Amino acid sequence: MIVRQFISWVRTAPAGERAEATRSLARAWLISDLSDDDRAAAEGALLMLLDDPSPLVREAMAQVFAASPDAPPVIVRALSLDQPSVAVPVLAHSPLLIDADLVDLVATGCADIQCAIARRGDLPASVSAAIAEVGAAAAALELIENSGAVLAPFSWDRIAERHGHLAAIREAMLALDDLPAATRLTLVAKLSETLSHFVVARQWLSADRAGRTTTEARERSAINVATHARDDLEGLVGHLRATGQLTAGLILRALLSGNLDLFDQALVELSGLPYDRVARLLHDRGGVGVSALLARAGLPVSTFPAFQAALEATHEIGFVGTVGGAARLRRRMVERVLTRCETDETVAEPLLILLRRFATESAREEARVFCDELVADDVEIAPEDRRIAA
Repeated sequence: MIVRQFISWVRTAPAGERAEATRSLARAWLISDLSDDDRAAAEGALLMLLDDPSPLVREAMAQVFAASPDAPPVIVRALSLDQPSVAVPVLAHSPLLIDADLVDLVATGCADIQCAIARRGDLPASVSAAIAEVGAAAAALELIENSGAVLAPFSWDRIAERHGHLAAIREAMLALDDLPAATRLTLVAKLSETLSHFVVARQWLSADRAGRTTTEARERSAINVATHARDDLEGLVGHLRATGQLTAGLILRALLSGNLDLFDQALVELSGLPYDRVARLLHDRGGVGVSALLARAGLPVSTFPAFQAALEATHEIGFVGTVGGAARLRRRMVERVLTRCETDETVAEPLLILLRRFATESAREEARVFCDELVADDVEIAPEDRRIAA
């Protein structure tokens, strides 16, 4: 009887009052001990209110039913298809929506709808993949910041490919400790491209100079990322090869930086030989095995002298007496290889140019580190010590 009176009254009541009455009826559905007849009548009234011309009424219903597992499933599904102000609470919280529903809504919904879904707790990989594939940048950012979302490696890659040019996306992703190494490198490449286009547009650098600078920056980034990706090195090297970045220049840079893990894995990837076999060939002091390995890896013959000189130097002196970790060119090693190649008449000029650039880079980097250490030491000296020293 009460529900019938409600239906008669709600047809002519103001929108605000209808919304409050709808909120009360929805709560009664969830928490009141209604008889079967009253529950059926209440559900009918709520279904009727889905067609109410005022969104205030449907918003009130959505707010009550949003997080409840006991809400009427048919009403929840209808609310999820409503306009964003109505659908967002349901999409963000309702446990009654299945993964297929959410994937479809990501594909057809606006950015607000996608963002609401991206905020859901315990978001499964299939829904995350849909957001990564077609979601707006705002939804991708919500997904990145959602610690309860499950993302497959290809979803991270897709977000980087689609939105990596946006600073907010890059910063949020690079701040993650468990971000796949290949994705991290893709983001760095996106940043390099953005900066390159900017300086060329400003006419600060020519297109050729900017392109070379970008390539060098990518190579340095690859070495740096590889240094911190011991558990993901095989995947990173596969990514470098697939994207055309696993060049002789990068591999030589890895060796001259002391990143032997990256150097070895690169030759394993390119040669197709098992790791143990590659390691034995690299320790061949006669050089025959090294040349055969480099040839099998498809590296240019013109680069062989530099690789052989670097490996010989590694066997003799290692990387003792150098500054920094395995993410930066080692000046002592680079200069040793350059001196060896400059005295070899068979060495091609392009290789010497590359080694000279490496030598300049390593000298400048070592000087910068040295000066930073001097400043740091000076800061640590107490004022009293300065007066005594004076």
